[in-house]
Amino acid sequence: IDLIAGARHNFMKIAPIIKAIEKASGEGKNISYRLVHTGQHYDKKMSGSFFEELGIPEPHINLESGSGTQAEQIATIMVRYEKALMEERPDLVLVVGDVTSTMACSITAKKLNNIKVAHVEGGIRSGDLTMPEEINRMVTDSITDYFFTTSETANENLRKIGVGDERIFFVGNTMIDTLLKHRKNFIRPSIWNQLELQKDRYIVMTLHRPANVDEESKLKSLIEEIINNSHDFPLVFPVHPRTAKILEHLGIRHLKLHTIEPLGYLEFNYLVENAKVVITDSGGITEETTVMGIPCMTLRDNTERPETITMGTNELLGTDPRFIKPAMEKLFSGTWKKGNIPELWDGYTGERIIKHLLNIG
Repeated sequence: IDLIAGARHNFMKIAPIIKAIEKASGEGKNISYRLVHTGQHYDKKMSGSFFEELGIPEPHINLESGSGTQAEQIATIMVRYEKALMEERPDLVLVVGDVTSTMACSITAKKLNNIKVAHVEGGIRSGDLTMPEEINRMVTDSITDYFFTTSETANENLRKIGVGDERIFFVGNTMIDTLLKHRKNFIRPSIWNQLELQKDRYIVMTLHRPANVDEESKLKSLIEEIINNSHDFPLVFPVHPRTAKILEHLGIRHLKLHTIEPLGYLEFNYLVENAKVVITDSGGITEETTVMGIPCMTLRDNTERPETITMGTNELLGTDPRFIKPAMEKLFSGTWKKGNIPELWDGYTGERIIKHLLNIG
């Protein structure tokens, strides 16, 4: 099996699958893997220590696709992955999530002698075609052979596009496998003591989507509204350098707003687990807050993870700053919903995936 990862969070999803393959192989099952890093995202924190920290081996192949326009990046990944496939043809290409690498490697595999493709997190949809990730999901699922899903909603989305139940495997969420495995090893970041943070007495915020970050007036309004309704709780904002420049340009400063460099996985999740609330436009974080029981507010108009709302601790606020105040009032009044953990988000998803693949043959 070729395991494809293009960004840091992809490796979080791949790690439990690697562990399950190694376990099956140790039990005498005829299964092996090649870990392919497309190099889609360069992350200075993704060093050897990152792989060691999470028990992920160094990739067998790094395509080093780098940055560029979306078309340039897709083309580079496809050209370089095709060469890797021609040198060694796997029986199956397994892709995760919804990044550019997911789509590019799926297309390359299918067009090169119809290599089978399995999609972990298949079937999730936001319904928003302005999101590049939604295009990646739709294209990938249109040519995928086997789907490993996180929810019944995803199963229904696949049935609607004509996928038969024999190709859909409801297995749970590999991101949660990684979270549960490493939860006891979360690391208190240095920022904790520097800011004199206290459990349940600060707010974590992450924003990265262009709709929120690139529209300067909207970003300014969102942050000001959060600050004005935060009860003077410290606001910890791990921020991308590009977003940091926008904030500097806008002159957004406040004694309680602390912009910091992006943190490692174990440090960031320590902050999340001890926060009063997380305010984000990320999809994956809403899954993690649901499992950790931390209130979450999503500054988006749609989500591809509705189970974090219907069952979990997440609420979809939209991108209008006016909706922040009532949400914060609800939070500080102590009436935020408790939430439940979705079915099969139990830490054993990787094992279920490999069991199904071995049965498929």
